[in-house]
Amino acid sequence: MGTGAPVPVTAGADRYPECIQETAMSHEAHEPETPHLDFQGTTPYEDYVKADVLTHLQHLLSDDPGEMVFLVTTQVMELWFTCIVHEWETAAKALRNDDVPTAMDALKRSIRELEALNGSWTPLAQLTPQQFNSYRSSLGEGSGFQSAMYRRLEFLLGEKSASMLVPHKGSPRAYAELEKALHEPSLYDEVLRLLARRGHPVPQEVLGRDVSQRYEASPEVERVWADIYSGDEDDELARLGEALTDVAELVWRWRNDHLVATRRAMGAKPGTGGSAGVAWLEKRAQKNVFPELWTARSHV
Repeated sequence: MGTGAPVPVTAGADRYPECIQETAMSHEAHEPETPHLDFQGTTPYEDYVKADVLTHLQHLLSDDPGEMVFLVTTQVMELWFTCIVHEWETAAKALRNDDVPTAMDALKRSIRELEALNGSWTPLAQLTPQQFNSYRSSLGEGSGFQSAMYRRLEFLLGEKSASMLVPHKGSPRAYAELEKALHEPSLYDEVLRLLARRGHPVPQEVLGRDVSQRYEASPEVERVWADIYSGDEDDELARLGEALTDVAELVWRWRNDHLVATRRAMGAKPGTGGSAGVAWLEKRAQKNVFPELWTARSHV
């Protein structure tokens, strides 16, 4: 029977000192070690990520506090463009080598990256005209239309035009990269070449087309996809078609989110850099990439 009085934590320590010592050592064993903090020069994290460079690229041109989120969001979009271009170039190379699993892995990563890219519109989605106008003049003639990395992304989708190189003639590296992408087969060109190697009747005029031109839909390619989709759903080519359709849908959503954000921020006024603004975006939003993957479904 106890008295209810609290027992001192040192009670019995004179009889069992080894218990106190063991408990203290146990607590010490579970204490997290202090990470290494003293580096010669910059930290390994900085050497890899270049965070100091990234976080000092924001040079605001107005006194409006809302300009920061606009600038950072635009820079984040450019980073996602870079990542997605890398994935699609990886997929195109893999398809050229008949390595469909590697291409599928890259396409699946790009799907998640496109979702993150589309989410980038969230901070800008509710800009009012007054808020946007408070720093819009800082853009001068600048426009997302002039993004070299986004243009490379579009070229990989088959949306090609030599005139799109013109804005970049003053940037030798960007111009050279775009010129190279213009004359290389797009991601979809590599897909169609793979289908032909697998025995599907992709017409020669499609396989031998001038790849520096915008891809135009083909009734014969539509029939090829309809045949693939009428077969085994688990077939490798059917799964490739679905991954491409996921990509195409997210590209369409990107264009529509861009349209809505622009319409909300500036209505039907001309865009920065002399673009047609909403009118141009509306036209782009009506187009699907990989067109036969959509139309073939009507024939399955």
